[in-house]
Amino acid sequence: MLNHNGGGFLDGILGRDAHQTFEDYGMKRFGLFGRSLSHSFSKSYFEHKFKNEGIVDCSYDLFEVEDSGEIMQIADSLGLNGFNVTIPFKEDMRFHLANLAPEVEEIGAVNCVKRSKNGQLVGYNTDSFGFWNSIKGSLDLNKVNKAVVLGSGGASKAITHALSANNIEPTIVSRSGELNYNNLHAGHIRESYLIVNCTPLGTSPRVKEFPDIPYEALTSAHVAFDVVYNPPESAFLRKCGLSGSKTINGLRMLELQAEHSWAIWNS
Repeated sequence: MLNHNGGGFLDGILGRDAHQTFEDYGMKRFGLFGRSLSHSFSKSYFEHKFKNEGIVDCSYDLFEVEDSGEIMQIADSLGLNGFNVTIPFKEDMRFHLANLAPEVEEIGAVNCVKRSKNGQLVGYNTDSFGFWNSIKGSLDLNKVNKAVVLGSGGASKAITHALSANNIEPTIVSRSGELNYNNLHAGHIRESYLIVNCTPLGTSPRVKEFPDIPYEALTSAHVAFDVVYNPPESAFLRKCGLSGSKTINGLRMLELQAEHSWAIWNS
């Protein structure tokens, strides 16, 4: 069920007067769908962008839903021009769309959807682009040829795609996978100079959580990346930093994937 705080259906969705929303035909509407969005900076990012760039005919709103099936219904009923998708719907989203960009077929996850000129919704993935372009300048590609990727969801799929495309072999760790947190050992960490957390562990407000990995195997030669950006330093990054590892949060990835989404929506 859509989460809204009082008022009519549309008031709950958009946080504004419903009549104003539908009478303002010149507005282009965008947004983010997810299950819990209190931690998200996406709305403030786009509002800041619209203000700084003098964009007055666009809005960006947050839509908390419990099921991926609600996303299409809401997007169509509001005539959204485009939207982003986050945890836990990135993988499911591709099954609701008849049209997918080539990278989605390879990655298996959607985080960006555009309404085409004929009204059809098309799925894209901008996470892979955002991740690689946020981290490549921090990697010694002569040394980093393996990575440990924590998590197996939509973000993990995009990130492992980016790593493989750039000749870095990803090793995926998940709770129920062949390699899991019970049999991940220090050797995996020592031979992989890049460690990427793709789980939501440590995201505000549950800031004390972190993946259970052998942090003692990390060195100053390692790079630790966390898709979490709120808080700016997650518990995972803080523990990695104790070994002298270079730490990078997911804020720049968010910004780059958002800009890539914006370019897609306006193409």
